[in-house]
Amino acid sequence: MQERSAVAVGSLAALLLLLPLGYLFHVSPRFPGSLAGSLFGIAGALLMLFPLLYVVVKRIPAIKSRVTRQVSMRTLLALHVYAGVLGPILGLIHAAHKFRSPLGVSLTGMLLVVVVTGYVGRYLLSRITKAVQGERADLASLAAAFERVSSAGVPAAPGLGGPAAWLRRVFFAPEEIPVSAGKREGLIELADAMADVESAIRSEEVTRDLFDRWLPLHILVAILLYGLLTLHVWSGLYYGLRWLQ
Repeated sequence: MQERSAVAVGSLAALLLLLPLGYLFHVSPRFPGSLAGSLFGIAGALLMLFPLLYVVVKRIPAIKSRVTRQVSMRTLLALHVYAGVLGPILGLIHAAHKFRSPLGVSLTGMLLVVVVTGYVGRYLLSRITKAVQGERADLASLAAAFERVSSAGVPAAPGLGGPAAWLRRVFFAPEEIPVSAGKREGLIELADAMADVESAIRSEEVTRDLFDRWLPLHILVAILLYGLLTLHVWSGLYYGLRWLQ
């Protein structure tokens, strides 16, 4: 289920990133103020406000206890993700590639950054975490196999082989069972595999630590986005009503 969700959201995010490139082929200055353009803009703004509901429910225990009786947090998170992608898509359709004002360009940029940082945190980070967990399990299996193969060459325990063998092990160096070439090669391969897995784990943990900083960035950009969205709506109403008068 999560794999299909990741593919669907990834496709929508890719569409969102491609939409601004339509400026090279199509510009419609009148569409944002038309009836259809206004409906797209209103729907996009409402969808972009919906993710705030998830934040409120998650952060306020009293509201969370009431809401989660009807809707699970997992469902709210899914709605948060889809609304957070579909809202910007409708917003860019509303813009109709009319990027002539600093406010419009800034709002478009914030839309793209919010969606990208959200996608990274929701799907890429979880994939890295699962990959590290799987590689730790592989490392434990390799270590167990290495111990099993290496212990096969340990000399027999004292007390076996009769009194003469026991006296020989007490007063002289214990006999070492020679390690065959095949076993030596197997141990070397296991050691190399363990080193590779440990290196991959370290690299992915470093990447995960870098990605862990995505949440403050995502929140900061979202705050800027809502500020620009409020200013955009206000300017549209102010200048639009003024034009009507």
